[in-house]
Amino acid sequence: MSPDFPWLTTLIAWPVLGALLLWLAPRGLRAHARMIALAWSLVELVLVGLAFTAFDTGDSGTVQLTETHRWIPAIGTSYAVGVDGVGLALIAMSALLVPLVVLAAWREQGSQEGVSDRLRGYLALVLLLEAFIVAVFAARDVFLFYVVFEAMLIPVYFMIGAFGGAQRRYAAVKFLLYSLAGGLIMLVGVIALYLQGPGGPEGFLTDNLVTADLAPTTEKWLFVAFFIAFAIKAPMFPVHTWLPDAAEQAPAGTSTLLVGVLDKVGTFGMLTLCLPLFPDASRWAAPVIIVLAVVSILYGALLAIGQKDLMRLIAYTSVSHFGFIVLGIFAFTSTSVAGSSFYMVNHGLSTGALFLLAGFLVARRGSQQIADFGGLQKIVPVLAGLFLVAGLSALSLPGLSTFVSEFMVLVGTFARHPAAAIVASTGVVLAAIYILWTYQRIFTGPPREELEGMPDLRARERWAVAPLIAAMLVLGFVPGPALDLVRPPAAVTLDQVGVTDVPAAAEGSDQ
Repeated sequence: MSPDFPWLTTLIAWPVLGALLLWLAPRGLRAHARMIALAWSLVELVLVGLAFTAFDTGDSGTVQLTETHRWIPAIGTSYAVGVDGVGLALIAMSALLVPLVVLAAWREQGSQEGVSDRLRGYLALVLLLEAFIVAVFAARDVFLFYVVFEAMLIPVYFMIGAFGGAQRRYAAVKFLLYSLAGGLIMLVGVIALYLQGPGGPEGFLTDNLVTADLAPTTEKWLFVAFFIAFAIKAPMFPVHTWLPDAAEQAPAGTSTLLVGVLDKVGTFGMLTLCLPLFPDASRWAAPVIIVLAVVSILYGALLAIGQKDLMRLIAYTSVSHFGFIVLGIFAFTSTSVAGSSFYMVNHGLSTGALFLLAGFLVARRGSQQIADFGGLQKIVPVLAGLFLVAGLSALSLPGLSTFVSEFMVLVGTFARHPAAAIVASTGVVLAAIYILWTYQRIFTGPPREELEGMPDLRARERWAVAPLIAAMLVLGFVPGPALDLVRPPAAVTLDQVGVTDVPAAAEGSDQ
């Protein structure tokens, strides 16, 4: 396939067209909203596959599939998109999750005509969100990135506030306020960065801003402005408290996209904006950020152990996992940075599967309280088995994809910050506790009488989870092709930050 074709613009425009079709569909098509959304998202997945054929994986450290067009020259903004291996991998992971979320939401909101219209609106928001996801991972203009970064809040706010649980409005407003606060701080940084940069009609292009000559104090303040916004989005201790509420109240599919994809924008921004734009400030802030990352790992894991609500538990596990990702980014070794990049993909797979399976459990029981389950292993063996595999991936069992990335983060971090790596390793033990204890409380023991007759996963629900389980296994046993995508960008990042890599004895053992 030709790399000159506007692949990224096509990937952005296609879901927008699908969302418009669902919103404006004549009455005769509204009954087929599910099929339209599923078909549209599957075409998007095919388009991503075609974009891969146009991408030179042997040169994945270079930004490819680029397009640059003047947008608002008077203020220096451009429509500039392009991806390296990390950006393309995250777009592919997102494109895989969206049709699975559509499948999982097939029977949500009921089947009456009025309620069916609610589902149509929900699916339209999912497709619109997918367009923003592609745009934010592809943006190569800082102002464009900021606009999409903020625009993503709109569909997510309505996906939580209009379709969530009893406290959905509280959770949606809390999510919005946290995100807007971070976005406003970032906006100040974006404007200040432009004023310090080369200016001109393309003054917001990332490639132009990388060469900006910033005073040390100015660079530190700009780094802090960007980092706060990304830490909130990630989410990272201590600005994470919006996530458990949002995950508890949102539909399972929304939580899947929120935690599995949108939160990656935070760590992706740290990797692709904070480090190359503010290299000296990144090195200056790294010791404090590493401490916060380790705290996030332990804090998230400990709070997950104590949760009684299943959705909140999964949310807190993500706080812990994002701590690993941030730790690897700011450890500044090629192994740790590549491991963090790979971790972003693997976390989306394992946590996405956990949220979808938890949603199926909640729909059957009518409760998110772990105490309301028990003994389901004999009643719903397929659901129990898939939940166990997804949980084992979350705790980084060897043979599943998350193990590779977490191992790389810890080995790479140990090469430069052994104390941080040793303390962070206790998060692996805590993960085993919160996953296995949760499985024990929900699935083992004698079946509860009121749960007898609960149906196991239907074919549609199995199809919604099976691709994620398959991806975990494939990337667990054959991680090489994925690592080939993320390793060159990691080397480029280290060069931009001005850090010499620390050789890791086990660097080649992840193959």
